[in-house]
Amino acid sequence: MQARRPTIDDVARHSGVGRTTVSRVLNDGPNVRPEVRDRVWASVRSLNYSVNPQARSLASGSSGLIALVFASDFDAQPNSFYASALELGALRECLVQGRHLLTHHVPQHSPDWKRQVLELIRTQRCQGVVLTPPFSDDPDLVKAATAQCAVALISPSPSTRGLADGVGVDDEAGGYDVARHLLGLGHRNLAYITGLESHLSAARRLEGLRRAVKSQGLDPASVRVLGGDFTFRSGVEHTRRLLGERSPPTAIICANDDTAAGALSVAHGLHLSVPDELSITGFDDTPMSEIVWPPLTTVHQPLKDMAGAAVSAIARRLAGEEDGPRFETLPHRVIARESSGPPGAP
Repeated sequence: MQARRPTIDDVARHSGVGRTTVSRVLNDGPNVRPEVRDRVWASVRSLNYSVNPQARSLASGSSGLIALVFASDFDAQPNSFYASALELGALRECLVQGRHLLTHHVPQHSPDWKRQVLELIRTQRCQGVVLTPPFSDDPDLVKAATAQCAVALISPSPSTRGLADGVGVDDEAGGYDVARHLLGLGHRNLAYITGLESHLSAARRLEGLRRAVKSQGLDPASVRVLGGDFTFRSGVEHTRRLLGERSPPTAIICANDDTAAGALSVAHGLHLSVPDELSITGFDDTPMSEIVWPPLTTVHQPLKDMAGAAVSAIARRLAGEEDGPRFETLPHRVIARESSGPPGAP
């Protein structure tokens, strides 16, 4: 029976340090004391550990660069808080790993967007790439990218989750939890403003919402669903439409905080009291959710931690991690603030 080859985790346990420290040593990264570096290399020799040849070939001759790729829509306002949180988390982990971060935006509606992403990897000689939605949901792109470099996916769909390392929250559970929060307050007339049609995480949040509604013995089809695009503008346009109906919703659930801020601005413009006459919730828990008035009830998604975990996954892959693609689920939670309350509260 063939003996199991030692892994980076074995080296970490043998040397008494974390796997991140081992990764830094193997990649000649900074911020490691000489005595720790010597101890790690002694464990490498003692265990006869060798870096995965495929991973090493990915790293060889490269620029030490990890690209963080966002989809952009030049006809809509960018979801800046979401992007900046991911960028900050990725940058922090790149500093830990002794690597450089390149942030790049690709127009998602361009006919050659896949070619643009792959050309970026090739021309910049990237060691790794972090793909964000909806790029992280495309199997063809993920397969082509993994042939060129190490890949990590932010909030990937089930169709790509087994193709590369990934990290995210349980979006279906997040949608369920925020809907249960509103249902627990007594709301039965709900509306949902979703995100981009290609963004499967937002669709999963809707699935969770409908599951929560069904759990209360209500018809999931009673929830009005309007197709947004994660922007403030879509929150404004769809909330105006919803509040102009004969029986407007008592609560509007939004796929992200930017959309919720747009919904909130319409409520203020109509002199509606939030949450007394209308409850509004978001998703992401971006800094803006605490700045607006009233502060938004939202679902906390640890964006900086997600991006950091994605970069860490790439570093482990390049350092010779033997395991196949893994998906790391980070915790979420509902942050109940002043924008949600019982319907018709005095």
